[in-house]
Formats: sequence, C-alpha cells, structure tokens
Amino acid sequence: MIKKLVLVLIALVAIQSYSQEATASPYSFYGIGSLNFKGTVENRSMGGLSIYTDSIHVNLRNPASYGGDNLAMWGGESRPVTYTMGGSFKKTDLKSETSKGKAQSTTFNYLAMSIPLGKLGFGIGIMPYTSVGYRLESLNDDGDIANKFNGEGGLNRVFLGTGYQVTKGLSLGVDFQYNFGNIQNNVVSFQYDDGVPVQYQSREINRSDLSGFTMNFGVSFKRKLNERLELVTGATYSPEATLVSANERVFSAITINQTTGREIPVNTVTADLDALGLAKTDLIIPSKFTFGLGIGQVRNWFIGAEYLFQESSKFSNVLYSTNITAYEDASTFSVGGFFIPQYNSFSSYFKRAVYRAGVRLEKTGLKINDESIKEFGISFGVGLPIGDTRLLSNANIGFEFGQRGTTKNNLIQENFINIQLSLSLNDRWFQKRKFQ
Repeated sequence: MIKKLVLVLIALVAIQSYSQEATASPYSFYGIGSLNFKGTVENRSMGGLSIYTDSIHVNLRNPASYGGDNLAMWGGESRPVTYTMGGSFKKTDLKSETSKGKAQSTTFNYLAMSIPLGKLGFGIGIMPYTSVGYRLESLNDDGDIANKFNGEGGLNRVFLGTGYQVTKGLSLGVDFQYNFGNIQNNVVSFQYDDGVPVQYQSREINRSDLSGFTMNFGVSFKRKLNERLELVTGATYSPEATLVSANERVFSAITINQTTGREIPVNTVTADLDALGLAKTDLIIPSKFTFGLGIGQVRNWFIGAEYLFQESSKFSNVLYSTNITAYEDASTFSVGGFFIPQYNSFSSYFKRAVYRAGVRLEKTGLKINDESIKEFGISFGVGLPIGDTRLLSNANIGFEFGQRGTTKNNLIQENFINIQLSLSLNDRWFQKRKFQ
C-alpha cells in the first residue's frame, strides 16, 4: 500500500509540472482551448458513455459512483480502494481547401483515486480541463507569410468528491473542483519591402492566468428488471461558474534568426490593460447537464445511450474575441457498451477481458465563419485483467477514429486517430481481522 501511495505522489508532482501543450488542433486557438474529455479510457472506449458504474473502476464523470454497497464476495466488507491513471497519443491529418498537414500530440489525461467507507465514498484527482497547442501561418496575396500564430497552455482541474448510497441502487454525489492554469497566444506580423522581409517584424503576446471553482452534482440509479437484466440510469449537472483571468499583453519589435527561427526582441512595450478594463476579466463556464439510460446483465454485457447539453452560447472571452467567432449551445450524443465473455473463467484469459465499443456525435459549441464545428468519433477498447484475480485490477487500451471540423469557408478539417492507455488498480485498505 505504501509503495502505491508513493507512486501516486510522484505522478501527482509530475503532472503538475507537465507541459500543457497536449493538443495540436488549430481549433484550440479559440476560447480557452479545446475541451478535454472528462472521463477514463473505459468511458471513452464506449463512445464517452459514463452512466455505468461498478466497484472496481473510478468514474470521473459522475461523483455518485463513489458511493455503493459493501461486497458479498468479500464477506460483506468494503469495496476496494481504486487508483486510476491514463494517457493518450493522438495523430491528426489536417486539410483545408488548398493545403494539407500532419500533427501529433501526447498527453497525460488523468490521475485519480476512489476511497470507499461503507456506503460512503470519496474521490480525488487531477486532470487537464482544456488544452491549447497550435502553430499556424497565414499568407498574403503574394504567397508570403503574413502572420504566424502559436499558442500553448491550458486549464487544469483538481477535484475532491463524495458519494453516498441513499437506498439500494440509488446513490448521490458531488465534486468540488478547483481550476487553474495559463494560456499564452503569440502573433507575429510580417512586413515586406519589394517581397523582401524588412529588418524588424512586430510581435504580440497575450497571456492569461486563470483560476476559479466549479461543481458537479450526480445521481446514479440501478434496478433489477428480472433475475438477469438490470436497468441503469444516471444524470449529472454542473451549474454555471465564473473563472477569474489575470491578463497581460506585450508588444515587441523582433528580429528572426534565419537559421534557428528564434525570435529576438529588440524593443518591448507592455500594454496598459488596466486602462482598457482588461487586466482582470471574468470567464463564464457554462452550465452542463447529462442524462443516460442503459440495460445489461451484471458482469456480462451492457448497452446504453447518453445525451450531454451545455449552454456554450453564454461563453465569452473578451481578450481573444474575434468578429468571425461565435458560440452556440453544445451537445453530444453517445451510444456504447461492453461485453465480458466469462468474467470468472479459469481456462481462458481472454474470456475474462472486457470488450468495449461506442460512437459519439458532438456539436462542440464553436462557430467560425457561420460554420458550426462538429465532431464524430467511433471507438473500441479492451480491458485486460492483471495481478490478483480477487482484486480485479486491469489495464485498458482504447482506440478512437474521428473527424472534427470542415473544409468549408476556409476552415480546417481534422481526421484523427486517438490511442489511449490506462491502469485501474484495486487494493484492500480496510479489512476486518479474524481471530480464532
């Protein structure tokens, strides 16, 4: 147990110092970056489905999952303590009406732990909430570089949650979340004299340091329909919240090293954002609601559907607002499930594995040049048993193939492959000692 706690502590320190450039999407330029999926590899392998809960996996999307029954398989003693951590690799093909490109990114997605205390339970963890990471160029009429855009950073989220089983099959929960991080956007504007770059170019750097609290409420309900089938429903609600953004803007005349591309500032001026009322601004994090329904057979199979709605039309970021960008309400529809051939098989390892699949359709809430940015993904995954068979720990591998955006109206379409890996490790902290 001590070794596992040390491992969690080391990983926690590592993620706090980890570079947040965890995306390569040009759409991360807008707002506070691209929203990261809040969930485990297990969730994502089922199209993002999060309504299913059990005692051996952490559900990061619904805090009601922290509460539950003691387990008959352990003589009515408490559920196991569960640790989970996950990361992903994403490869993206980018294309517009006139050009193509490739990008890739690797990120640590989450680190969390669930601790049961009878019907009560607690969850704690950290994950990136948004990610900014792009490098873009625009050309003038002569085909020369007019502007270079690049950005990095993102918003992280630390959470502490609790759940309680009110009655058999019904659990309620709440997450308290602290958001923190910074976003930096740079723009270099190029000037030419008869097609030759002038000695000095101009650069603008905008940086925002963000912080604030959010909450997430959840409910989970299970009911046996007959001896074999079980109905599962779940819902979550995150009320609207406000983040504080401390901003600064710096203008510089720069020279560019033609060999290394390094930008060397020659003269720098800091903008007086106080005079513009932009030194500190408020960012509205819109409210979000999810509801899902599914049916299955315990430890054998499950299939369900889930709908997410977010009032993204209320979002605004005055520091980075553009006249071609607007926000509309976002939504996601997911369908997915899993299948376990024989969870207690002694003869076949792969019969004890969990096979997952799903599909999702997403309206991101971002609107550029009057085009709604939409996303589609189809996912597959497998959970492989590891370690002591009584603790039911597992390693999870997920694959997602999808598309975001469009080539219409001078926009960019992303075709991506996302490979995800995670560990879900279970341990017994609280055991009754028996003396004879």
